[in-house]
Amino acid sequence: MALLNFRKRDDAAKGVNPQVEAFLKDYSIEVMPRTAEKIDDFRDLLPKGTRVYIAHIDGTPIEDMVATAARLADEGFNVMPHFPARIIKDAATLEDWINRYQHDAGVKQGLLLAGGLAEPVGEFHSSMQLMETGLFDKAGFTRLHIAGHPEGNRDIDPDGSDKMVMEALRWKQAFADRTDAKVALATQFCFDAKPIIAWANRLTAEGIHLPIHIGIAGPAKLQTLIKFAIACGVGPSLKVLQKRALDVSKLLLPYEPTEVIAELAAHKAANPDFNITNVHFFPLGGIKTNAEWAIEQGGASGTPANQQG
Repeated sequence: MALLNFRKRDDAAKGVNPQVEAFLKDYSIEVMPRTAEKIDDFRDLLPKGTRVYIAHIDGTPIEDMVATAARLADEGFNVMPHFPARIIKDAATLEDWINRYQHDAGVKQGLLLAGGLAEPVGEFHSSMQLMETGLFDKAGFTRLHIAGHPEGNRDIDPDGSDKMVMEALRWKQAFADRTDAKVALATQFCFDAKPIIAWANRLTAEGIHLPIHIGIAGPAKLQTLIKFAIACGVGPSLKVLQKRALDVSKLLLPYEPTEVIAELAAHKAANPDFNITNVHFFPLGGIKTNAEWAIEQGGASGTPANQQG
C-alpha cells in the first residue's frame, strides 16, 4: 500500500467513509495570525466549536497572538494558543501572556512546547519548566496539550534514540496524574499509519496513557511538504517524500491525507480503546484547502458552523 496519496480532485471517492467520519469528529487545526488574516469567517470553513491552535512563531508580537485568539473566540471556536518555552523570557512574562489571553479571549487551554529556537531567550527551555511554574493551574486552565514525536526528536535525543523523549513523557504522565487540567499529546505531522500505530501502542505498553491527537499534514503540493518536513525535522517521512519527488508524474499532483487517515480510522474502528482520540491538522497547503478536504471527506464531522443547524 502506498504511503502517500496523490490524486486528482475529480477522482474523489463518492460518498463518505463512516470510519473516517467518526475519526475526524472534533478534529483540530493550526493557524498563525498572518494565515488567519486571510480567512474572512472561519465559520464558513470549520465545524462549530473546533479547537484552533494558534502557533506562536518567534518574533510574533503577543498582541497579534491575543487579537487572533479573541477573533476566533468571538466566532465560537475553542482557542488553544502555543506557549513555546524558549521564546518566553521568564515567569512574569508567562503570567502576563496567560492574563492577556484570559482577559481578551477567555482562553482556558494551551499547547506547551519547547519551541524551535536552539537557544532560549530566557530561563525556560522545556515545556516541563512551564508546567512547574504552577501558573496554568493557578489560572484555572482546563486543558494542556504537550508535544508528541512519533518519529523521535533529534533536538532531545541527538543520538537518534528516544530515551530522553520517553523519560520526558513519563514525567508528563505523572504531571497529568496530579493536575486538574486534562492533558493530551499533540504530535508532529506524519505520513505513514503503521509506524504511528506502533508508536502509539508502545506508549500504552510503557504506561503512558495520555490521549493522542495525531498530527496530519493537510493537502499541499509535494514541494511544500518537503520544505516543511525539513524545517520541522521530520525523519522517516521526509525520505518518503523525497522518494516521491523523483517520480515526475506525481510531483505535480497534490498530496491529500486520505489514505493515512483511512488506515488510522480503520484501526480505531477495530480497536475502540486505541489511544489516538483526535486528528490535528497542519494546513500546510492553506487553511481553506484543508477545511475543504475535511468537508468533502468528513461528512457531519466536517460540516462548517454556518451550515450546521
